[in-house]
Amino acid sequence: MKKSMLLIMGLIVVLVMAACGSKSDSGSGEGKGTYKIGIDTTYPPFEFEKGGKYEGIDVDLINAIAKDQGFKVKLEAMDFSGIIPAMQAGQLDVGMGGMSITDERKKKVDFSDPYFDAGLTVVVKKDSSIKSINDLKGKKLAVKNGTTGAKFASDNADKYGYEVVQFNDSPSMFQEVSNGNADALIEDYPVITYAIAQQDLKLKTVGDRLNGDQYGISVMKGKNQDLLKKINKGLENLKKNGEYDKIIDKYLKS
Repeated sequence: MKKSMLLIMGLIVVLVMAACGSKSDSGSGEGKGTYKIGIDTTYPPFEFEKGGKYEGIDVDLINAIAKDQGFKVKLEAMDFSGIIPAMQAGQLDVGMGGMSITDERKKKVDFSDPYFDAGLTVVVKKDSSIKSINDLKGKKLAVKNGTTGAKFASDNADKYGYEVVQFNDSPSMFQEVSNGNADALIEDYPVITYAIAQQDLKLKTVGDRLNGDQYGISVMKGKNQDLLKKINKGLENLKKNGEYDKIIDKYLKS
C-alpha cells in the first residue's frame, strides 16, 4: 500500500513538473519568447495580405523590433474592433492595426512611444461638390467600427448634422462612397491617400485634417511591461539606425 502511494505521489510530481515546463513566458502560450500580435489586414499600407503573406508598415515594424530585441511574433488577423477585446481575453499579447493613442484606450491598454503621425480626413467621390465636413448636413457618413474615425463621427453628428453608417472594414466603406450609397467617409489620412494612389477608387480627400492622431503599439494595461520596454527600445534603435525610415519609405514614399 505504501509503495503504491509513493508511486502515485511520484507520478503526480512528474506530471506537475511537466505541465509547468510547458508553459510559455508570453500571455498567449505560443512558446518561450513568442508573442501573439493582433493586426487588421484590411488596413493598407499598415497591414494587408498579399500572396498569402502579411505585409505593411506595422508588419515590417514589429518584425524588425522583434529581431532587434530577440523575441518572436505570431501575427493574428482580425477585425480591428476585436483587437483590444482579444487582448483582454488573454488571446493576444500585443495590439496594432494603426491604433491611435487615445485617452479612452489608455484606460484599457498601455501604449508604446508614438511611431506614426496620422490624422483623420473626410473623403468623397471625385465628382462630389462636398468641400469639407461643414457640407455634410443631411448626408450619410460612412465609418469603420471601433476606430477613432467612428468615435469622431459619433461625437460630432449633432454638430454637423450627418447620419453615421458603420462598416467592419475599410474596403466596404470605400465601396459604399464610390457607389454613391453614402456621401462621404472618415478615414486616417495615410491610409486613404495610399489606397487612392494604388487603386482607381474614384475618391478624393477634402478639407483640413480633423485631428492630430498618433499611432502606438499596445499591450494590456499593467501587464507585459517588460515587453513594452523592449518595443520602445526596438523603436528607438530602428529610428537611430535608419531601418524605421526604410520601412516607412517602402510604403509611403511618393
